Amino acid sequence: MSTIELIGVSKRYAGVVAVEPTDLKIEQGELVTLLGPSGSGKTTILSMIAGLVEPSTGIIKVGGRDVTRTPAAKRNLGLVFQNYALFPHMRVFDNIAFPLIIRGMRKDKIAARVAKVLERVRMSGFDGRLPSQLSGGQQQRVALARALVFEPDILLLDEPMGALDKKLREEVQLELRQLQRELGVTTLLVTHDQEEALSLSTKLVVMDKGRVQQIDTPLGAYRRPRNRFVASFIGTANVLEGALAAGSGDGAVWKLESGESFPCVAEAHIGARGCLVVRPEHLQVFDPSVSTGLGGTVAESVYFGSTVRVHIDLDNGTRLVATGNGSQVTHDAGQAVKVYWAPEHACFIPAERV
Repeated sequence: MSTIELIGVSKRYAGVVAVEPTDLKIEQGELVTLLGPSGSGKTTILSMIAGLVEPSTGIIKVGGRDVTRTPAAKRNLGLVFQNYALFPHMRVFDNIAFPLIIRGMRKDKIAARVAKVLERVRMSGFDGRLPSQLSGGQQQRVALARALVFEPDILLLDEPMGALDKKLREEVQLELRQLQRELGVTTLLVTHDQEEALSLSTKLVVMDKGRVQQIDTPLGAYRRPRNRFVASFIGTANVLEGALAAGSGDGAVWKLESGESFPCVAEAHIGARGCLVVRPEHLQVFDPSVSTGLGGTVAESVYFGSTVRVHIDLDNGTRLVATGNGSQVTHDAGQAVKVYWAPEHACFIPAERV
């Protein structure tokens, strides 16, 4: 079983903590993404799993076997880096065959294995070209083929699509996800691209300042962020400071610092302080004549084709962002509006986790 398990794994450099003690388990066949800003420790974790960096504390297991002190070359892991690390003087065939050659495989078996993996990444017929004769997307596929050709237990990807333009990156992301599902290889991806992480992963590990902030499904991390950092880092978040207060009957309301209140799904005791997080797609913009909602003024309306993003300044000074269908009429700057969201679409984050 090609599982990955970290038990109390940490890394320090001359007294500076790069990664706090971390526990993490990745199951067979999962595609897990380490997501976070630069300096969050995600690449350090990948490098420790790969055997390129030795952990300061903890145990690393692959397939239930302790590999903490095992050399990188003996871990049977496939790696793909952002710059692809292809040999510029070698043809595509030789680049892909290299891991098999150093493992002493016979030439006829090498040829068959290379042909098979080229077909899988849709690069058949390119085996005689040099890397300089390939596009960025093609080089990325060759790097992926080289990582897969020796049938590794684990596939490690460090910002593998960072050098591609947006359209090509989206195409390669889809291909990578389909290939990963087909092969069933356990995969760990490092990225700072939120959209990439959400679209590819079966599980997200959100990191900041060397510490894991949340481990969840992409939907769970987006809809129910554990703290304010996760809410703000994954997508756009509207954050409203306040506290839970008693409403009519058994209901509760969210009372803003400015005094306004509105219905809320109570997720804590009355009086609990913190913030509510509402995603832009759940924010509804109405004519100011409606009786419910918070009053405000449109600051800017930005058209993106399929969507329109409306920036609204509430009367209490808070800036909110709403997104809607781009085919609908946009709201003009300076227009008075009311904004509203369904109570179940707001996520409460307690003050101690803000």
